[in-house]
Formats: sequence, C-alpha cells, structure tokens
Amino acid sequence: MMAKVLLPLMLLLAAVSSTFGKAPDKKYIPKTGKRVPQVLHRGWGDQLIWAQTYEEALHWSRSKNRPLMVIHHLDDCPHSQALKKEFAENYEIQKILDEDFVVLNLVHETTDKHLTPDGEYVPRIIFVDPSMTVRAELVGPYSNHMYTYEPGDIKVLMSNMQLAKKLLKSEL
Repeated sequence: MMAKVLLPLMLLLAAVSSTFGKAPDKKYIPKTGKRVPQVLHRGWGDQLIWAQTYEEALHWSRSKNRPLMVIHHLDDCPHSQALKKEFAENYEIQKILDEDFVVLNLVHETTDKHLTPDGEYVPRIIFVDPSMTVRAELVGPYSNHMYTYEPGDIKVLMSNMQLAKKLLKSEL
C-alpha cells in the first residue's frame, strides 16, 4: 500500500524537479509584446513582420529607411531547413531584424535578376538598401555560392547585418 502512494508521489516530484533544472528559453519577443504569428514567416521567425512580396518589401524598405533582407529557400531543402532552425532560434538575429530591417522570405525566384548575382540556389540571403541597390559586397563565406550561409555561419551573417546597417547610415 505504501508503495502505491509513494510511486505516484515520486514520479510527480521527478517531473517537477526536471522542469526546474531546465534553462529558460530565450526566444525573441518584441518590445511591443508577443505578436500573432504570420503565415509568411514559414518558420524563419514568427515574431517578425514579413513582407508578402518583393515589391512590398522594397516599398517598406524605402518608406521606413531600413535595409531589406531577402531569404531565398525551399521547404524541402535540408540546407534551408538547417539554416532556418538556427536562424529562428537566434535571439540576436531576430531582435536586429525586428528593430532594424525589412524581411522577406521567398520559396520562388523573383523576376529581378539583381537578386541572383551568382546564380539561383538555396539557401541564399541578399541585402538590399532603401535606394533599391543590392548590396553585392555582403557575401557569405563561400566562393562557389557567395550568398549562402550554413548554420555554423551565423556570426558571418550577423556581421553582414551590422554592415548593412552601417552602410545605410554612411551612404544615405
């Protein structure tokens, strides 16, 4: 009888203590409070406000005087999925994008060939400034696919994001 009472009590105690041992998740929440996720985020950051089209993103970039980050990806690409996971879970990236960028993620190519400076491949991240100039100098670490990033390249991506912000201030 004592075992019947103690077993559920021990299981409850184990479950409660295991939740206290976990580190809190540091998920980005905007200053204005948690937002209702848009379908447009496609897993890249559900607290960001995503443009629906390239034309809309360019308009927002100009009107808000913010650089635009365009993410080309495919839902069934393992490289895109790996980068998306790291990208969406990175607090700093989500915070900087929310506060300082216009964001667009595309699963289809646009007709603007400036967004394919070295070919069509995924994942590919291109920066565009409010004057609608593609910042071709903001590249990832690979010479064969200059605008691709892998999960281990998040620091390179962050550096390019900071540089996009600096270029905006110094050139416009």
